[in-house]
Amino acid sequence: MLLSDEPVTLRGVPQVSDIRIKLDLLSHIGAEVRRDGDTVWIDAGGINNTEPPPDQVRAIRTSFYLLGPLLARLGRARLPQPGGCKIGARPVDFHLKGLSALGAQIELVGGAYEARAKRLKGAEIYLDYPSAGATQHLMAAACLAKGQSVIKNAAMEPEVVALADFLNRLGARVEGAGTSTVTISGVNRLGGGEYRIPADRLQAGTYLVAAAATAGDVTVHGVLPEYQAPVVSKLKEAGATVEEGSDRIRVRGTRYMQAVSIKTMPYPGFPTDIQQPMAALLTTAHGVSTVEESIYESRIGHIDELNRMGAKIRLEGRTSVVTGVDHLHGTVVEATDLRAGAALIIAALMAEGETVVKNVHHIDRGYEDLEESLRALGADIRRVASGEGEAAASWSG
Repeated sequence: MLLSDEPVTLRGVPQVSDIRIKLDLLSHIGAEVRRDGDTVWIDAGGINNTEPPPDQVRAIRTSFYLLGPLLARLGRARLPQPGGCKIGARPVDFHLKGLSALGAQIELVGGAYEARAKRLKGAEIYLDYPSAGATQHLMAAACLAKGQSVIKNAAMEPEVVALADFLNRLGARVEGAGTSTVTISGVNRLGGGEYRIPADRLQAGTYLVAAAATAGDVTVHGVLPEYQAPVVSKLKEAGATVEEGSDRIRVRGTRYMQAVSIKTMPYPGFPTDIQQPMAALLTTAHGVSTVEESIYESRIGHIDELNRMGAKIRLEGRTSVVTGVDHLHGTVVEATDLRAGAALIIAALMAEGETVVKNVHHIDRGYEDLEESLRALGADIRRVASGEGEAAASWSG
């Protein structure tokens, strides 16, 4: 929305902490922001600050994606190196090389990237890896570049398609989103408009996995089954019953789930963000499962915590070997990142006895009204204040 100098209305915006931080960032750089429930109104016509607050930028990784739009609108920007969940190396080389190809001059000075460009110019960009973040960042920046840009080996995630749809509604000319080649014909400006944010496929996938893990029966509405194909395929293989409609998926689990092998891959492969929740399910599946993480080498924060609950997981390189046990038992565990937190929630729902999950601020980054949703599905859950002053959540199995 920074690319537009007219008001933009977004509907269906989730109430999660990452979104709140991003809206605060927009306000700090001069945008007018109003929120009413799940509707957000943004007018970025008056942005004038090219140096967003460093602490807020470091709080969430996607804040780094402000760099390209600020360059396109104001010709310069200064942002610190990005932060986010500690799940492994996530270099921004693809972002920087792409922006440089578009004509930006970028230097790392004192831990921050300083970038300048009189006007970005169209270019051909080849991504060494189909990064969803880099594809979206460069696609957005190229909308206001002079001439045509082509991103090859682009990510094909549904989120890339949604962003292209949104940009085109504002007057951009983006073609090929959802394929490995995206073509952007630059325009002089983008206008205002209205857009409804699609359902979060990763949040939906988490609930589908939770249903199977607890032998539950859950229907998730407002989702496209094709976007959940790899998750649904593995749930079926593990023994769950799945019914699909045009915009819904129903999953019924069983007490006799079976071991499966999983390898995370860029879309349309098995999503890395569902790897950890799926590992929780597999802790009580019959047999030995393997979960290979091919994207983030340190996405393993859930392993020690699940083992505290009685799981039998060992790490072999980047593969988790999960030997199914009869049951998990409740204890005190700690969320180390967003999806590890989701995995612990699922494990808590599966476990005998009470589980306390600490550091739920990680979970709040990506799940809206989690307690209410789980209570509506029959979970015994409450949020409490821990002795360390951090939020915790308690489940009774």
